[in-house]
Amino acid sequence: MPFIPHTEDEVKEMLAAIGAARIDDLFDEIPPHLKAAPLDGIGPGLSEMEVTRLMQERARRDGRPVCFIGAGAYDHHVPAAVWQIATRGEFYTAYTPYQAEASQGTLQLLYEYQTMMAELMAMEVSNASLYDGASALAEAVLMAVRLSRKPDARRVLMPRTVHPAYRATVHTLVKNQGIELVELPYDPATGRTRFEAHDEGNFAALVIPQPNFFGVLEAVDELTDHAHARGMLAIAVVNPLAMAILEPPGRWGGAGVDIACGDGQPLGAPLGSGGPYFGFMCCKRRHVRQMPGRLVGRTVDLEGREGFTLTLQAREQHIRRSKATSNICTNQGLMVTAATIHMALLGAEGLARTAAACHANLNLLVEKLTALDEIEPRFTGPVFHERVVKLPMDVARVLRTLAAHNILAGYDLEDDYPELENCLLVCATETRTEGEMDRYAAGLERLLAGRRPGACATRARLDR
Repeated sequence: MPFIPHTEDEVKEMLAAIGAARIDDLFDEIPPHLKAAPLDGIGPGLSEMEVTRLMQERARRDGRPVCFIGAGAYDHHVPAAVWQIATRGEFYTAYTPYQAEASQGTLQLLYEYQTMMAELMAMEVSNASLYDGASALAEAVLMAVRLSRKPDARRVLMPRTVHPAYRATVHTLVKNQGIELVELPYDPATGRTRFEAHDEGNFAALVIPQPNFFGVLEAVDELTDHAHARGMLAIAVVNPLAMAILEPPGRWGGAGVDIACGDGQPLGAPLGSGGPYFGFMCCKRRHVRQMPGRLVGRTVDLEGREGFTLTLQAREQHIRRSKATSNICTNQGLMVTAATIHMALLGAEGLARTAAACHANLNLLVEKLTALDEIEPRFTGPVFHERVVKLPMDVARVLRTLAAHNILAGYDLEDDYPELENCLLVCATETRTEGEMDRYAAGLERLLAGRRPGACATRARLDR
């Protein structure tokens, strides 16, 4: 318990009433070797001013790194109003609104969120969020298998260009349900998914990333039509900000995808030690009864007044595990609140301008990096705001050295893709400035110069 509200006199009075000498006597049945040792490294309590000073000092030690990483977590500008509103008490402490009559404000916000996401994805239905993008994709795979009309179709085509963490999460959640993920290779020249080797087979669905993990834009129309022509469902896993300027999944191919999902982090969630983020999911209306999570509907009461309520997904469904569409169904109401406010503040035009600024900044960054000797783009496919570049030296060393100079230079692809040795995934959002890009390029240029004969002193200085 972090805080005991009783005075010392009150504690003594209560102990005397029960015949105990000390609070520790209340726990004397616990063997001494199981008790935690005291926290010797923590000093006495500090005042608010002292704690503030301490935290500021610790923050300064971490520096102010400039982030060019991306890889599923993006450093976007979040207007101050977003979290000023989202952290108001009526939003910040609200739980899932099971009692609709007492939660009209929260339900209306969720309804507005669903409307915005459905429009952004050009889909008919959106749920009120899932845990994160990776588990949302896993839920989409499970949903597609339930929807498949093919007998015993328990295989899903999963491109290697899907985020490695997403693929690992999906595998974890579906492997014990007898569902097989069949990997699709990518074209080593363009970075796009290839599907020729798997034209036939009893597959329930095809997953289509946009953009893919390399930042490359997939041939989504062709992939969607390919899936439908072979009786498969099409699942889109997308960056929601990119959909503000790219063709949304509901309009891919001749009929649009069946399910669209992804992570909503680019919509108002700041970067922070792994989260929290939120997963979104949209689908065609005819699939709605297999959609996991919660949906909020708008209606009118007997007096004609507008009201909001949870629809289709009753709480009891998730207690009856054998009947549930999902046994996870964790939503992220606070993050959805922030995303709704973020989208409302920016509007369709603001989202499109942000996405366009990201794309322009990436082009400028890649131009500066590839102007250096022996650095070149790895794939030729079109991109959004991430791109793979190949370096003439060990990427891990580059990242380590530039991080010491407060530049987070990108994501090393070799661990996830061994064939992409010395390849670096770089990202530029609307928050990056040309000056920051020049600092990055200059630091990289010094590292490259340190590889040349007679540059040992420079290399030693940079490696420190």
